[in-house]
Order: sequence, then structure tokens, then C-alpha cells
Amino acid sequence: MTRPRALVLRALGLGDFLTGVPALRGLRRALPGHELVLATPAPLRPLVELTGAVDRLLPTRGLEGLPWTGPRPEVAVNLHGRGPQSHRLLQRTGPARLVAFGCPDASAGGPPWYQDEHEVARWCRLVAEAFDGPVDPGDLRLDVPRRPPPVADAVVVHVGAASPARRWPEDRFADVARWARGTGRPVVLTGSADEVGIARRVQHLAGLAPETVLAGRTDLEDLAALVAAADLVVSGDTGVAHLASAYATPSVVLFGPTPPSRWGPPASGPHTVIWHGRGVGDPAADEVDPALRSVTAAEVVAAAEVRTRAGQPAPAQGKPPEPLRGPATRTTPASA
Repeated sequence: MTRPRALVLRALGLGDFLTGVPALRGLRRALPGHELVLATPAPLRPLVELTGAVDRLLPTRGLEGLPWTGPRPEVAVNLHGRGPQSHRLLQRTGPARLVAFGCPDASAGGPPWYQDEHEVARWCRLVAEAFDGPVDPGDLRLDVPRRPPPVADAVVVHVGAASPARRWPEDRFADVARWARGTGRPVVLTGSADEVGIARRVQHLAGLAPETVLAGRTDLEDLAALVAAADLVVSGDTGVAHLASAYATPSVVLFGPTPPSRWGPPASGPHTVIWHGRGVGDPAADEVDPALRSVTAAEVVAAAEVRTRAGQPAPAQGKPPEPLRGPATRTTPASA
């Protein structure tokens, strides 16, 4: 007998995928008899498999279209956006039930969207309210890849970011990398293939050996193995920071245009957030955000020293998140 299918849309990048893992796990618990199909970019497949929550990946690029075949899904879940485009994309598959945030433009009912809500809590709330079951925002962990890390016990300095607004200056990354080298730990510089030049300049400024540049040389499974085995991750608000959350790897995360209240690591983890902002900036700007630019190398090194000190307990950063169970309420409401 064919299993009913649940189609879940989250056709976004690495950090977006990782913040959606607790909601995916909540769906897995709520729909144990369904085949759970995740529409997401094909390069994420190694990490999708490490969640243990998904039966099949449906390769999908943004909102270009869903290559859905066969009977209509029993339920379609929009973990991508608030609509109307993403709602309509799922509606075209003819689901018996659509789980999504309310969107009159797509004739879709559902709970309200809150602009200031943390990205993890947002999707957990949607699933908890739809299925009236517990969803744990702290359920971020991934399995450790079977392959060995490129380097073990390293300080990972991630120099990349999706836009210049979220990219800390190269000379300050170099100061942090120079400090890390002085601790006696291996130091590696990570980034995308497009960021090899940035990593090379940081390597040169820090006086590191050329082989410390892993930018452009790791696939996602390599990167996951590297972060899982690392002593410390230093990065901006980007996907590697969320990998550190997924493996509870000590990290120092630098925020700029987007506040950590929306995308920050779990308060209960071994993570230090540095943010000097007072509001929300433009994450797509062509210049580094002023709040991020105001973060000094000295304060990042100070935070890194705490995180790498043997036996040092993690400073308290607030209560850990509690599982959500629908329906939930919020007093202040907030498009794809």
C-alpha cells in the first residue's frame, strides 16, 4: 500500500535549511506514517540525510517550480515564506491540506506572520499549531558525517558571507586568525569558491601557510565534518554559524544588519554573539553594515579566548527555548 505523502517546501540556503530542522523533526513526529518529501536545493542532500527526518529530497531551486509527479500530496507544508508565491507553488500540486501562514493574496488561511520572530521559533510555531503537538526549537542537532574532517580540533575562521553587508573586514579576520595560530591549534579559513580570494588575502595578512585555506575546497559534508570536530568557529551571521549550532561547537558569531533576536544561535549553547546594532539594517547592501564594522578584533579575540579556555563554563545567555505546542498566541503581528 502506498504511503500518503507530505510535501515540505524550504528551497533556500544552508542557514535557512538548518534553522528549519526543528520544524522538520516536529513534522516527522506528527506524520509518522507519511513519506516526508522535502523540496530543497540538491546540494543540501548530505545535510538533509543527516537530519534523519526526511524520506526523500525533491531537488528545487527557489520558487522556479516543483517537479512534483504522481498523486497529490495529502499535506503540503510551507516552511519557505509567508506567501503568496510560495503558497501558490504548493497549491499547484493540489494538496488535500495546506499548512502555511495566513495569506489573503493566496486565499490561504493560517496563523499570522510576525516579522520580529526568531527564524527557528517561527517554523516551530507553524507546525505546532497545525498539528497540535510538541515541537522543540532546540532540536537543531545533526548526525556527524561518517567521513573524517579535513582537519580536526581546528579553529575555523569563516571569512565569507552572502553579501558585503554581512562580511566583516579582512584585516580583522586576519587578526583573529593570527591569535588562533598563537594558541597552537590548527587554523583553517573557509568560504565558498567565490571567496577564495578573500581567504587568500586573510591568510597572507595573518601569516598563515597556504594550505590553511579551505575556501572552495570543501563540499557540505566536508564542512559539516570540519565544524563537528572543531574547537571553535568564528564567523558572521551565515550558514557556518548554524552548523556550529547543529553540532554544539563553541562559536563566536558576529551580527550586523540583522539582529541575533531573529537569526542568533540558541542561548543555551556554547555560543557568543557580538552585535552593536539597534535595529534592522539592509542585509543586501553593497558595503559592510555599520554595526558589523564597529565590532573590533580585540573583542572577538576576547570572546574566543573564553570559548576555547579548557574547563571554562559557557556564560549564561538566557533560558533555553521550551518546546512549543499549538495553538500559541502572540500580541504583535508583522513575501514569498
